[in-house]
Amino acid sequence: MAYTLQGETGDWEVVIGLEVHAQVTSSAKLFSGAATEFGADPNTQVSFVDAGMPGMLPVINRYCVEQAVRTGLGLAAQINMTSVFARKNYFYADLPQGYQISQYELPIVGNGTLIIDMPDGTSKHIGIERLHLEQDAGKSLHDQHPSKSYIDLNRSGVALMEIVSKPDLRSPEEAGLYIAKLRSILRYLGTCDGNMQEGSLRCDANVSVRPKGSTELRTRCEIKNVNSIRFVQQAIEYEARRHIEVYEQGGTIDQETRLFDSGKGVTRSMRSKEHAHDYRYFPDPDLLPLVLDPAMVETIKAGLPELPDAKKERFIRDYGLSAYDAGVLVAERASADFFESVAKGRDSKLAANWVMGDFFGALNATGRTIEDPPVTAANLGMLVDLIKDGTLSGRLAKDVFALMLETGKDPATLIEEKGLKQVTDTGAIEAAIDAVMAANPDKVAEIKAGKDKLMGWFVGQVMKATQGKANPAMLNELLAKKIKG
Repeated sequence: MAYTLQGETGDWEVVIGLEVHAQVTSSAKLFSGAATEFGADPNTQVSFVDAGMPGMLPVINRYCVEQAVRTGLGLAAQINMTSVFARKNYFYADLPQGYQISQYELPIVGNGTLIIDMPDGTSKHIGIERLHLEQDAGKSLHDQHPSKSYIDLNRSGVALMEIVSKPDLRSPEEAGLYIAKLRSILRYLGTCDGNMQEGSLRCDANVSVRPKGSTELRTRCEIKNVNSIRFVQQAIEYEARRHIEVYEQGGTIDQETRLFDSGKGVTRSMRSKEHAHDYRYFPDPDLLPLVLDPAMVETIKAGLPELPDAKKERFIRDYGLSAYDAGVLVAERASADFFESVAKGRDSKLAANWVMGDFFGALNATGRTIEDPPVTAANLGMLVDLIKDGTLSGRLAKDVFALMLETGKDPATLIEEKGLKQVTDTGAIEAAIDAVMAANPDKVAEIKAGKDKLMGWFVGQVMKATQGKANPAMLNELLAKKIKG
């Protein structure tokens, strides 16, 4: 269903383009050998190049270039065999060189595509306009002193990939799905860790609105440096409604840069939006044009992992999963790998249910990661086998799983130690049924008179008598025969 905003004068459509700044996974910066580790003490990971010292010349980090190419290929994008680094000139305290080395007219990656999966089961292609490499600025700290701002240059020179979408997004929800999918692809590729809380993935949202049915692109505002998917969606929603209110009151929208106040849920003006000529872009005289070796590009292409869309299709085809279940499992490469370890050679639907249900629940409850799971894939797979062969009922399996979390032991050992094996001996189950029937002749008579709802009560009593070990299917069949004949 199309996302429409209702105004006083009619319906409006929101037009969204996103600029995602993804920190390249690299142990060194884009033009220096300084470290990039997160959380280091201020100004301890700064080279003379990063500090903008006179006479210091940048030297390109080949690995960062390869990571950008890898990302471009993962986005099915055009790889430009020749690209140019340019100086983007502006003055700010945390930019020691007085310019940012970026790419302008000739980026390293051109047009590509990203597919988002919509809640109704459809998919939508979002165009990628470009990906370019650039260096990050430092960080201004305004909360360290009552009257002074401090500068930390640890981030100065860190390699960023700016991934620019086309204005193809039409709702805050689509924007959220786009960021989540892009983050997933980057993590599969290993080119960005996607940790928004650490600033390694940040988003600028360009927002405009237009009357429903119009094709014009109206003046847009850019909301800078939003660091969570939820905040991006909230910022877009607020900004779109602000535009509508201005238009319906006869006003005009000024092209500007705005900041999102997550505490108040509003955007506020930061500065008028600069145009390209304001930055006086020109090719960096210290850096030659970047010319890629075709053999290098082909080697990177050959080494790409199976990406989320392809993996999802394979999970649907080979494991018989629904599109929804497959989508959940492939969202993170680690969860997809864990599922495959559990499901290989087993009932894949049962395996998926346990991974997405009890196992994911255990991850949340324990605070553990899938890389350091509270239950191993081998032990969870063994549990699935024991359910499938009738050793455990679904209820007993949950008890065993809880013990696995508590002890770290495998399910077979726990079943042996705790005597938790499911009762499949018809004689033992019949004896339990006979005992319950003998103790409750009035209820037996009521069932025979047509009060079938009491069957559930009898099942519960027999389960209680067998400590939950009776095979449910056998119990229901034997109970029906004994009471109804």
